[in-house]
Amino acid sequence: MLTDSPSDVKFEIGHVLFIDIVGYSKLFITEQSEQIQTLRAIVRGTEQFKKAEAEGKLLRLPTGDGGALVFRNSLEAPVLCALEISKAIKSHPELKVRMGIHSGPVNEITDLNEQANIAGVGINIAQRVMDCGDAGHILLSKRVADDLEQYPQWRSHLADLGECEVKHGTRVSVVNLYTDDAGNPRAPQKFTNPQSGVAAAIPISNGRRRRKFLVAAGAVLTFVIIAAAAWFLSRQKTATVAPALTSASSAAAAIPAKSIAVLPFDNLSDDKSNAFFAEGVQDEILTRLAKVADLKVISRTSTQHFKSAPENLPQIAKQLGVANILEGSVQKANDQVRVNVQLINALTDAHLWAEIYDRKLTDIFAVESEIAKTIADTLQVKLSGSEKIAITTKPTENPEAHELYLKGRYFWNRRTAENLKKAADYFQQAIDEDPKYALAYAGLADCRVLLPAYPGLGNTPRDELPKALEAARKAVELDDTLAEGHTSLARALASTLQLSAATSEFHRAIELNPNYATAHQWFGECLQSQGQLEEALAELKRAQELDPLSLVIGSLYGFALDTVGRSNEAIAQLRKTIEIDPSFSNSGGLLGIVLEHNGRLKEAIAEYEKNISLHEDAISLSQLAGAYFLAGKKAEAQQLWDKLRGLSNRQYVPAYSMAVAQSSFGNKDEAIRLLEKSYEDHAPFDSQDLGWILVDHRLDSLRGDSRFKNLIARIFSGEPR
Repeated sequence: MLTDSPSDVKFEIGHVLFIDIVGYSKLFITEQSEQIQTLRAIVRGTEQFKKAEAEGKLLRLPTGDGGALVFRNSLEAPVLCALEISKAIKSHPELKVRMGIHSGPVNEITDLNEQANIAGVGINIAQRVMDCGDAGHILLSKRVADDLEQYPQWRSHLADLGECEVKHGTRVSVVNLYTDDAGNPRAPQKFTNPQSGVAAAIPISNGRRRRKFLVAAGAVLTFVIIAAAAWFLSRQKTATVAPALTSASSAAAAIPAKSIAVLPFDNLSDDKSNAFFAEGVQDEILTRLAKVADLKVISRTSTQHFKSAPENLPQIAKQLGVANILEGSVQKANDQVRVNVQLINALTDAHLWAEIYDRKLTDIFAVESEIAKTIADTLQVKLSGSEKIAITTKPTENPEAHELYLKGRYFWNRRTAENLKKAADYFQQAIDEDPKYALAYAGLADCRVLLPAYPGLGNTPRDELPKALEAARKAVELDDTLAEGHTSLARALASTLQLSAATSEFHRAIELNPNYATAHQWFGECLQSQGQLEEALAELKRAQELDPLSLVIGSLYGFALDTVGRSNEAIAQLRKTIEIDPSFSNSGGLLGIVLEHNGRLKEAIAEYEKNISLHEDAISLSQLAGAYFLAGKKAEAQQLWDKLRGLSNRQYVPAYSMAVAQSSFGNKDEAIRLLEKSYEDHAPFDSQDLGWILVDHRLDSLRGDSRFKNLIARIFSGEPR
């Protein structure tokens, strides 16, 4: 037996029986519980189970809809056990079970509890073999069937099915096992002959002997070819090969082992409106994990691009830059909730841990904490004392308030004008239910900060920013250890030009939650607004690493690259973000600004025109109007300006957007007047608003004017507006 570390992991060959209830997710919670209990009783009642357990040669890995048994006594043990189970379930027609068997490496993690103590290739392949079958099937891997062939009594019960493509593109060779009173003689749907639908019980040994002869002959030929190729290649230069290998190795090494993405959880509730609750459980687990400095955790903005339990986990993991994936489902019925999770090493496809939790709705925080703690233990993550407290903290004792908060986050995450307004309403309702709910105050503060960005709602910065500041201060007052609260306060302070205090709050937020991408993003924008461009780029880069598919972060990171002179990288980054979602107009607008800055006005106009066709607002109108004027299309520029001015007569329009257009028109006096109005309007000190006054190249012609310099001095004076 090999040992990787003396007390943690032990490797050996195990004979694995993987068992699964077919159609489990479609059952009601009560039916699921009943079937699991029935199946477990049947399994425990088999002679093979009792014998192996008595000898201390059995390991168990429960999963939500079945489990895995690892026998360490003999190859035949899982096969005989499967036949016993198959015979027993005939008395339970409601129980639809399929099984897969494989012999291969397993590792025992001895310092964890019994429910999380085995993993390895043997487990994974057994599950993949099982996945090829339908209800009633006992499928064997080719390796197991080859070994069983040595025993004459098995030969007439094996039907070779060939290869089957399973999850993540893996292919496995499988064999169907059945007798007169056990197993399923019909071929699985993945192999069914359209004419007969039945797999012939061909004695597997005859076909195998012929294949073995062909394999042997092929091996000789292969050896000759390989020897000749090796001689030839040894004479060639290897300079081009080494970099490729090094690059591939570097790419793999770049993904930290202690990294995870939590994919969207399936909502299995009968009431589909409970989607907010499933999303909330996923979000809460992710948030608890994110508080751990030793673990890289990808933000939900990026993980939401994928469905639950996808087929291409390795590609997703590579795209997100993580080694591990957590999948799950949530089923809520009245005051009961079931959470089913499994942790997978996506790079090796190893199933590290799985569990199912049936609890009262009031225990949901305990479930989320237990899941986060088990993941940390499984990935051998170091937890400080404060982190242990952080991942187990219960944010509220009021379940009604928590449900209202989850609804608020659900609508916040959709980030449209109407959804943002709904989110603010739900956060306020949560506060009304529990006036000490710090997270709800943080959520409300975030809404108040962003509502002026949607002028159609009638919200202005002068009205909303004081409310945002008040809610954020209350969040921090109630819970000083809450990273979300400090982030909300930092953003509100920055928006109201209290930049020194904002910087301190951002530092505190990131200290409390180093994986909070929004904190890094907003801090990056705050630093950029103060002219600290390299520091801003570093924060935005970190945000992009934690949330690689976020359109907002990807766009801002691209713009930040341009501010430090890395324009080609900036353009490439913005184009990459546009590829993720061409309908996200902000990316195209920023690409236009960067192209314009680099003298590529024609290309910039093309981007602005595409952008305004997607979303016509004050920002897009001002961008295209200014570019048209610079390109000599003055009539077209005037038309857009008239439209922008008409819009400002009907609703709040950021004066900053109008100022950059007037600056491009060459109207310095009007541009400066509008910038001063932006200041007086209490415009947020944010990107694409007053916060860009130091970095926006479209204002370069104004920088020598004393009035402009005086305005800059007022902005950075630290005095309240």
